[in-house]
Amino acid sequence: MEEQLITRLKKGDVGDYVFFCGEPERVDKIVDLLGGGDLVTSLREFRVYNAAVGDTRVSVASTGIGGPSTAVLMEELANVGSHTFVRVGTSGGMGEAKKGDFVISSGAIRADGTTPQYAWPTYPAVAHHEVVLALIESAEKTSAPYHVGLTYSVDAFYAENKVLVNDDLTSMSHAGYLLPSKKERLRDAIAMGAKHIEMENGTIFTLGGLFGLRTGSICTVSDVVPWHPTDEIINFEENITDCIRVGIGGMANLIAMDRERGDARYWHRGAKG
Repeated sequence: MEEQLITRLKKGDVGDYVFFCGEPERVDKIVDLLGGGDLVTSLREFRVYNAAVGDTRVSVASTGIGGPSTAVLMEELANVGSHTFVRVGTSGGMGEAKKGDFVISSGAIRADGTTPQYAWPTYPAVAHHEVVLALIESAEKTSAPYHVGLTYSVDAFYAENKVLVNDDLTSMSHAGYLLPSKKERLRDAIAMGAKHIEMENGTIFTLGGLFGLRTGSICTVSDVVPWHPTDEIINFEENITDCIRVGIGGMANLIAMDRERGDARYWHRGAKG
């Protein structure tokens, strides 16, 4: 298939390295921070630009919300040659992750409906170790607090999120709808070590593992979950800009690692081209 069914992309249209974000509008912000770029396509929720990190062509693409649209875009980008995907997004902080912090995902708790169509429920959704290392190295060059750990990756925004009222978890769904059996899922996820909640990482990591692609993610904590008033006040635009810069630095590290690796199968400190 020369032209992809949904995005109409063809081989040669995009870079090997791709930044993912959920919102189409955030594509423009990432492109601006990369120094500008060229629009490749804008169809449905998918907005794709080409830009550059140094002298290497990269692409910036919006996935829309959740696993189904993310899987479509990732499949089609992989079909036309992209091999490295770094998500830069927003999330709800859990446990020790506070508003304005960054979370670099090492893997995801798969609580979505998309990945079971690809793999057993027991299949792990794991970020690629090189992407995790590259993002950590980039984050260490900033003063922003960051965490490394698991994502709680879900599909139903209102059904999975809760509001904390007098230490009780209450529904965010219409008319207070809540299955009693689902009430404590957030606390379960925190007990299992989740640092934040969002809606795309589980799909990205699962497909990356299945298809042999490198994937990773850095998200800013735009709010805390369960939702409740906090003392933290952040300038969101400055915060997401800093998060994007860490992501760009991570991608630059990956490009440098690939050059150092040469023909070696895995990058390591002693790898030489």
